[in-house]
Amino acid sequence: MILSVILLFLIVVAAGVLMLSPLRGSTAPDPDAVPRAALEAERDRLYSELGNLTDEARRPDLERRAALTLRELDNLPPAPRSHAGRTRRMALTGVALAALLTVAGAVTFVPRWQLKSLDAGEAQDVLAVLNLPRLKAEAERTQDASAYMAWGKAAFDSGTYDQALAAYGNALKLNPRQPEALRRLGILLLTGGERTGRELSPDEANQAALLIRTAAQLAPEEAESHLLLGFAFARFGQDNDALAALERYRTLDPKGRDADEMITAIRARQNTKDPTLRTYAASCASCHGPTGAGGLGPSLRASTLSREQLRQITVQGRGAMPAFPDLSASQLNGLLDLMQRWQKEGE
Repeated sequence: MILSVILLFLIVVAAGVLMLSPLRGSTAPDPDAVPRAALEAERDRLYSELGNLTDEARRPDLERRAALTLRELDNLPPAPRSHAGRTRRMALTGVALAALLTVAGAVTFVPRWQLKSLDAGEAQDVLAVLNLPRLKAEAERTQDASAYMAWGKAAFDSGTYDQALAAYGNALKLNPRQPEALRRLGILLLTGGERTGRELSPDEANQAALLIRTAAQLAPEEAESHLLLGFAFARFGQDNDALAALERYRTLDPKGRDADEMITAIRARQNTKDPTLRTYAASCASCHGPTGAGGLGPSLRASTLSREQLRQITVQGRGAMPAFPDLSASQLNGLLDLMQRWQKEGE
């Protein structure tokens, strides 16, 4: 930000110098301007009379007076040279350069200043949108798989999904074993009905899911493969498979939060059948996470507390954790069983 402010300041100063410099080069004052003007007027008058002379007897006197006038003009110091033309050229050059510098500031400083007001993700999306025409033209010109992938990534990340479909589709025609293109094209096809309002046929849905599964097989260590696979399983109602894929995503990307809502929604569906999970969701999930992996509160899966210690903290509370003395015996025992099972499963 400081560098951008310095750049704008330099641009303004440079523009000001260029605009004012012609004024410094203006013509110096002529100390003999008054007598010079009078002699030039006398010279012009005498020349006019000589040009229109009808009485030749007057010619010698007029020629003598004209010669004396010219001699007096010659005796004066030379008049300072006029810089009007040079000043005009400098002024026009200054205006042109100032305009160029202003444009440079507009396309460098101003966009960067505006991007500073956005968070990192929003700024990246804006830059991706700005780059789309260039990336699209490059891909169509070179017909190269990597160029189509760069265009597809920028389009997908900025939410320009029609271009992402075209770019990833062309990339897969050139190289069908590209996990990013497979999974992103699959999820775009699977969710296409939500954008277009057209109902997806079973065959289309299965084809989209196949693309995502293939991507996960080709790139099992890429977090996004499991994230999108989890979303696909959830759409087909395969909650256990979806949870497994989403938990794998969180293992590969511990800071990723894109699966939280889906995990919570799946757990909520499961909680309607399991009273212990229903109790946990109502009393504990907001702090310890939907699967006990932690959030505002610590991870229950990483806990080393004994069952009695867990019971005491749950009933009496500790630190920022509130007490839950009103839990029934069955609810409390169910929660203790759940926490101990998670301790065995680990993170």
